[in-house]
Amino acid sequence: MRLEGKVALVTGGAHGIGRALCERFVAEGAAGVAVVDLDADGAQALADSLGERAIGLAADVAREADVRAAVAATEARFGPIDLMVSNAGIGTGQGVQAPTEVWQGIWDVNVMAHVHAANAVLPQMLERGEGYLLSTASAAGLLTQIGDAPYSVTKAAAVALAEWLAVTYGDAGIRVSCLCPQGVDTDLVRSGAGSAAIQTVVAQGLITPEQVADAVVEGLADERFLILPHPEVQQYRERKAGDPDRWLAGMRKLQRRIRDAVGDA
Repeated sequence: MRLEGKVALVTGGAHGIGRALCERFVAEGAAGVAVVDLDADGAQALADSLGERAIGLAADVAREADVRAAVAATEARFGPIDLMVSNAGIGTGQGVQAPTEVWQGIWDVNVMAHVHAANAVLPQMLERGEGYLLSTASAAGLLTQIGDAPYSVTKAAAVALAEWLAVTYGDAGIRVSCLCPQGVDTDLVRSGAGSAAIQTVVAQGLITPEQVADAVVEGLADERFLILPHPEVQQYRERKAGDPDRWLAGMRKLQRRIRDAVGDA
């Protein structure tokens, strides 16, 4: 997919990767970009800075009604959505012992928000015989995330959902991509500085949200399922698939090194 003349909706669009995507889509000539975020002021401020081809909308992506309302408002302003970007996500920095409400909260944002996004646009896309779904997961969804069990599990589920959508609707004209970056210099990373989870990411090297946007534009143009801004993630996937036991042993070694460095238990 080329962005010129297309209508895109981006959740989590006011900050980080989402912000970079909105800015890049407008620069690529998108006919309309909906900046959707829980931060209503941030969404509107970015939309204002992008001009008449952008609209700012407030939504809690964990709420299906909010996602559907954002889709309806976007279509009312710009017409049918060509590209639905389900990008919002959160982390916890907790282990398997995290309270049930923490598990449920991250499940609602990191998994169910993708379900809501697909359900909100698929009927119209299927009727037209074309459309594009892009979900932001994480390299953690392909590998794992030291120090954050809920994040690892929900991002793996997000990848699995994207795979299912690609298999189920690919012959009906629906294209699906899954964005799986490793470390990106965002508020999510900065807010968790010092934890084992974040130190693991930082140790692998951070890239900018703008670099992620570059990879997304390239991946959409090629209609690739996996968009990997960190190319080395593909190597890690191959090692994991080729010898899971050796890969797990290597990850435990990395975990010990990180925890020794940050003093986590």
